[in-house]
Amino acid sequence: MYAGSGQCNSPFPMATLSPSVIVRRRICLRGIVQGVGFRPFVFNLANRIGIRGFILNSSSGVTIEAEGQHSALDEFMRSLHHPPPLAHIEEVTSTDLDPMGNEGFEIRESLPANGDREFALVSPDVATCDDCLRDVSDPDNRRFAYPFTNCTNCGPRYTIIRNIPYDRPMTTMAGFRMCANCQAEYNDPTNRRFHAQPNACPVCGPTVVLAKSGTVFPANDAYESGQYAISVFQDVRRLLHEGAIVAVKGLGGSQLVCDASNEAAVRELRLRKKRSDKPFALMARDIGEVEKLCTLSDADRELLLSPQRPIVILNRREDATIPPDLAPGNNTLGVMLAYTPLHFLLFADRSAAPPEFTALVMTSGNISDEPIVISNEEAWRRLAPVADWFLFHNRDIYMRVDDSVARTFEGRPRALRRSRAYAPQPIDLGSDCGELLACGAELKNTFCLTKGRYAILSQHIGDLENYETLEFYKETLANLKKLFRVEPQAVAHDLHPLYMSSRFAAELRLPKIGVQHHHAHVASCMAENRIRDRVIGIAFDGTGYGTDSQIWGGEFLVAGFGNFERRAHFRYVPLPGGDAAVRQTWRPALSWLRASFGSELPIDLPIFQKVPPREIDFVSLMISRNINTILTSSCGRLFDAVASIIGLRHQVTFEGQAAIELEMACQPGIDDGYPFDIDSNEPAQVDMRAAIRAIVRDVQNSQPAGVIASRFHNTIATVIAEMCQRIRASEKLNRVCLSGGTFQNMYLLQRSVARLRKLGFEVFLHYAVPPNDGGISLGQAAIANEILKSGALSCA
Repeated sequence: MYAGSGQCNSPFPMATLSPSVIVRRRICLRGIVQGVGFRPFVFNLANRIGIRGFILNSSSGVTIEAEGQHSALDEFMRSLHHPPPLAHIEEVTSTDLDPMGNEGFEIRESLPANGDREFALVSPDVATCDDCLRDVSDPDNRRFAYPFTNCTNCGPRYTIIRNIPYDRPMTTMAGFRMCANCQAEYNDPTNRRFHAQPNACPVCGPTVVLAKSGTVFPANDAYESGQYAISVFQDVRRLLHEGAIVAVKGLGGSQLVCDASNEAAVRELRLRKKRSDKPFALMARDIGEVEKLCTLSDADRELLLSPQRPIVILNRREDATIPPDLAPGNNTLGVMLAYTPLHFLLFADRSAAPPEFTALVMTSGNISDEPIVISNEEAWRRLAPVADWFLFHNRDIYMRVDDSVARTFEGRPRALRRSRAYAPQPIDLGSDCGELLACGAELKNTFCLTKGRYAILSQHIGDLENYETLEFYKETLANLKKLFRVEPQAVAHDLHPLYMSSRFAAELRLPKIGVQHHHAHVASCMAENRIRDRVIGIAFDGTGYGTDSQIWGGEFLVAGFGNFERRAHFRYVPLPGGDAAVRQTWRPALSWLRASFGSELPIDLPIFQKVPPREIDFVSLMISRNINTILTSSCGRLFDAVASIIGLRHQVTFEGQAAIELEMACQPGIDDGYPFDIDSNEPAQVDMRAAIRAIVRDVQNSQPAGVIASRFHNTIATVIAEMCQRIRASEKLNRVCLSGGTFQNMYLLQRSVARLRKLGFEVFLHYAVPPNDGGISLGQAAIANEILKSGALSCA
């Protein structure tokens, strides 16, 4: 893909020269041009056209010196704009040189970094290509059943790179010396493994070993031969059939695997991993197996089969025969296709039909809330309480990277967790930035570095709530600073003083820029869509620290990068017990009921039957006396409250669980909603008490939960449309950015977007960056950069 424009520094226009004149040119290319087959592509192109010279990797990208007839060099330059599929050219510059009379064209040794400040864009990891899968599946191929087969078009990149330029000595493959056959492929310009840095085979490359938990940790000599991989994978498949839980060292970390059709194994994995209800990700061998479980759109198929191979959220088929424990209370499944040869071999060789498993559970190899495990020793120690067996390999993982999660909306993929195969590909901001660090949020954390015109988002870090995750954060930050040659001159952070990311920023000896959470949400959507002017920003989520020290989460903003105005929000209600009110949804439900009914509570609701009266009385006392209670405008807590009021869920075991189940309950064909009020204050308050009273009446009248859920969602969509019209009338703004975790709700998103467009609004959404807190760091970076440009903060 070409995304830049060439620049010629020659004093004489090339068009004035005769086509047969010999000219020489130095061409510098920036973008993702290392580790994606770009040098072999240029080598073969030069030989085909008759260009002499050389190409090499540098710390800034790729440098070419090309010499030949003027007409041939023109053709060469044009052809550079159609590179291999994994390459992404951002910038091309060229300078005329004196001809040197080279003979032939060569790939030269890479230039060392030498401490310079230049940087090359690093390729994410890429799913195994069809050619390599054919090699793995062919009994006559020397790579038959070899789990580390790759070429210039696929395989590990970011997870194995120690430094740039991207050459084998700079990766975790440095310790594997290529055999004669692999070296011949590496040196052959006609071979797709020409200069493939992780190139290997069973003779010279990484190998696997299978070990039983609780026995002796495998010694180094257990990895000496790669010839027995076939029998190892036969053993693994047998163990999975028997109900075993196997810890598999994958591409970016360990994964815990069991047979998805084995109800006892799934239940046991939940018990051991301490993961009560959160859905498990599934892996299938091919699209045909996915279609046995889920309904697919064309966009879903395209996303599943993309080189990124993310976990895709899909609608589950009603006739799918799978254990309910895979995704309790959810009518969707998160499914990905196998993306490495190792994963394909878990399903038997590719020629087997049908495969031995429809799907495997493929969940992160960690104990809940900790980072994914990457080393064999750490996995052996930390995952022993969970795994019955371990499938190890001896290719080190340098950067831990979890699987990405996405789903499609209106035919386009939307990132929900941006990690493997997407990170660390930068976001092009369209204009130059200073060098900044944006520390991100507390939950679903990512951080963001900026340099030049690029925002470099980290992979998904997770919830910054423990020491292990903070260490993962620090190691990733150190690595990305090194790879992209970034030395931040300022640091942006969330306003919440107790967030671990904010405390980390406070310890840095850099100028600090505090950024309000929901302003960052809107700015993230603006930055992704390259919007510079003010917008109507709607940020709905569970928690964000407000400028008034209360907990925001249902916000209507007028925002640019430099500042924002809070034009409206959901009416404040007390949130009793802090984090306890997030886990126990009956607490915000009780708060909304007290706000809506006063002391005359409707005690015939499910909440009063399920929650012990003593706890109800205690929390009521907290609310009335303002004990350990903070005010909130959170849309997420409003969803929690409604889920509890109608009897769906009074307590959650993972973030967003009640809201997800409320969305899952929605029935099609319901178009009406509930009443609400908007006052005339500045900022205006959206008062949902009338809606709560109407919801209670529906519960008392035995309306189905699905009808109530649909009406509630419709009401929120109507609130969005009404407030946008009011703001447009006063501000003459027509662009609306929707951001925040609430807009992962597809029912709400579809209806909100449709209503806004019908009213003539231009609606902008997240696609490349998550709408949840995983996108916060991009917004923080965009805001901080604007503040620095304005001179409001000096970094001198």
